[in-house]
Amino acid sequence: MKNITLSADEDLIEQARTVARARRTTLNAAFREWLVQYTSQRNRARDFDALMRRLKYVNSGGRRFTRDEMNER
Repeated sequence: MKNITLSADEDLIEQARTVARARRTTLNAAFREWLVQYTSQRNRARDFDALMRRLKYVNSGGRRFTRDEMNER
């Protein structure tokens, strides 16, 4: 695990510590969780783009489906 140094407003840090305590965790653990979520956003976008490329062949012929039609099973 690598250590990093961050700078933030003291009041904001104290508020974050209060939230972390209320969630029975540490500010360090909360930051690590946020970092995982932050980096996974890029992966989700990349996965979505890959899915759209795989489904590129699908053509509705320009037809717009109604909400009911899209929700039919």
